[in-house]
Amino acid sequence: MSKNLLIAAIAATLAGTAGFVPRGIVAVRADSSLPEVKALIENLQKAFAEYKTEHTKQLDAVKAGLPTADVTAKVEKIGADLDALQKAVDDTNIKIAAAQMAGGRQLKDKEYTEAFKAHMRKGEIQATLSKGTDADGGYLAPVEWDRTVTDKLVLISPMRAICGTQTISTNGYTKLFNLGGTASGWVGEAAARAATNGPTFASLGFTTGELYANPAATQQLLDDALIDLETWLANEVQTEFARQEGAAFVAGDGANKPNGILTYITGGANAATHPFGAIEVVNSGAAAAITSDGIMDIIYDLPSAYTGNARFIMNRATQGAIRKLKDGQGNYLWQPTYVAGQPATLAGFPLTEVPDMPDVAANATPIMFGDFKQGYLVIDRIGVRVLRDPFTNKPFVSFYTTKRVGGGVVNPEPLRALQVAVDA
Repeated sequence: MSKNLLIAAIAATLAGTAGFVPRGIVAVRADSSLPEVKALIENLQKAFAEYKTEHTKQLDAVKAGLPTADVTAKVEKIGADLDALQKAVDDTNIKIAAAQMAGGRQLKDKEYTEAFKAHMRKGEIQATLSKGTDADGGYLAPVEWDRTVTDKLVLISPMRAICGTQTISTNGYTKLFNLGGTASGWVGEAAARAATNGPTFASLGFTTGELYANPAATQQLLDDALIDLETWLANEVQTEFARQEGAAFVAGDGANKPNGILTYITGGANAATHPFGAIEVVNSGAAAAITSDGIMDIIYDLPSAYTGNARFIMNRATQGAIRKLKDGQGNYLWQPTYVAGQPATLAGFPLTEVPDMPDVAANATPIMFGDFKQGYLVIDRIGVRVLRDPFTNKPFVSFYTTKRVGGGVVNPEPLRALQVAVDA
């Protein structure tokens, strides 16, 4: 694939989205109404075909004992092109999804929303706004703005996009688990029925931590009537919230933040926390690498009841490593996107990039597989609070914005972790 073709393909996307963009948010077909998406996907397929050809040449050269520097460099270059094209497809998809999400929304509480906007611009406090005030002077954001922030977090936070969510109105959330134990037996028509054992239960609590951002704007900017304050503030806080959330949902220690999913695997800090036990680990079969056999092992170690909605998660560097893996018939396990909005696949299962997952290294767990909707729960405390501060950093007006978020594993059984280690 030529450099000019790659640049042209990327330039065809809508510009302006920053940061990581997850896959699998919305299915948008690459048809004539979206020519830039169609061109991107066609170029992605061409790049992958070229990648397979050059990678085969590289393997043949290694087997023949020939120099491989040139072909290796070419494989790495095409691999980088694949990454760029896949991200370009995702960037286009995220803009389509965001536009669809924003369209046609009506204000649920128009009077309060207008009062909130006036307060953000000028510091005015109207009677309508008093119902959303706290003792320290902070105000609850309007419901629609709260939804906007959450919607944007779903679009740019990969864990939010694939995991279960629960909104609560208190500080914590408790879930009850049935541990079984109910007994039964066979009896004759007139035989006495003795009492049987009933089920036993255990509970698991989840708490929230406070996430904050403190964007600032000059008063002159706020005085400009053309500034959409709700959109501006949502855009300011979303990236920071998503970055902090993403790291916590993967490896958070639970101290004023969610418990990360990796802490629940066998040997992790929360391995003994859940009534159902820890997330089971499958070895990769190599001391410092991932193998095709390891990918197959983790797939077939997951009970079939959970494979219908199962997917892989890993970071981009790990995806670059598994892109070279083949099955017994020489077919590549990784396959690129064929439809805009749909993820790349690994062994036929969707793959979601989660940048906070570990890199491939000895004893690391760079890959997880399973049904994350059933396995991990993101908990949102209702209400985003905003404290307008025009005094601390003149001439800037700061908007101290907070949101309470928690998370943890609700069921370890639908999940598996791949550990880079030699089989015992």
